[in-house]
Amino acid sequence: MTPRTRATAAGFAAVLLWSSLAVLTTATDGIPPFQLLALGFGIAGVAGVALLLRPGGPGLAALRQPLAAGVLCIGALFGYHALFFLALKRAPVVEANLLNYLWPLLIVVFAALLGGARVRAGQWLGTLLGLAAAALLVLRGGRLDLAPAHLAGYLAALGAAVIWALYSVLNRRFEAVPSSAMAGACLAVGLLGAAAHAAVETTVAPTAVQWLAIVALGLGPTGVAFWLWDIGTKRGDIAVLGTLSYAAPLLSTGLLLAFGRAQPHWTQAVAVFLLLLGAWLSVRAGRDP
Repeated sequence: MTPRTRATAAGFAAVLLWSSLAVLTTATDGIPPFQLLALGFGIAGVAGVALLLRPGGPGLAALRQPLAAGVLCIGALFGYHALFFLALKRAPVVEANLLNYLWPLLIVVFAALLGGARVRAGQWLGTLLGLAAAALLVLRGGRLDLAPAHLAGYLAALGAAVIWALYSVLNRRFEAVPSSAMAGACLAVGLLGAAAHAAVETTVAPTAVQWLAIVALGLGPTGVAFWLWDIGTKRGDIAVLGTLSYAAPLLSTGLLLAFGRAQPHWTQAVAVFLLLLGAWLSVRAGRDP
């Protein structure tokens, strides 16, 4: 396995972890969004720093990075989650979620326009099939109804998608920055989340079960996942990652079904086929000389 393939696999592992975000979040019902953001990223940052300070670890020096890299990372992590939470509050969850899942397609677009990557026809087709799979999962065979009254929420969801896609492509410019620096970024995002929570929300004491879910979020979807995504976007095949990222809504739906949080539907089987076909086309095109 080449270093590029290993890095792409690391990015896909982040996608696998993000697929658990929905089912873990459902276990934290009642916890305000920014409080959850602060706790999740706070746990991720503290765990990351503890890992750096372990015997034989690189120490706090590993947190150093250029100012531009830090601003990009912290701004993207906080901006994406803040806009996504706003979208869920100001627009119906189905439409907001689908607009948010434009980010894998936008990664492929921005990789071609800004990242200098050569995106092949098979990768474009694979990404579009992934978008179709996500649409089926979210809409369940129905139609998209974008009501003007929810315009602010729709724009927030689209803004979140643009921010995450831009970050994923521009992050490649800081390939020399070690992924361990993500620990500092997570701490910073946790502090920003705490400030936003103090300004606009009322603190809710989590139950024991909710604490377990919050710790799992901090160590997984809002912790290790961002380290792995950092590796993937800096050193992997960004176009292939864009296509494979559509596995997140599919796997997320599977976990919701497994835990009784969703009902089975025929669109899920069709989405699996479209996603597998799209992933095969994208990976195959990425291997062409």
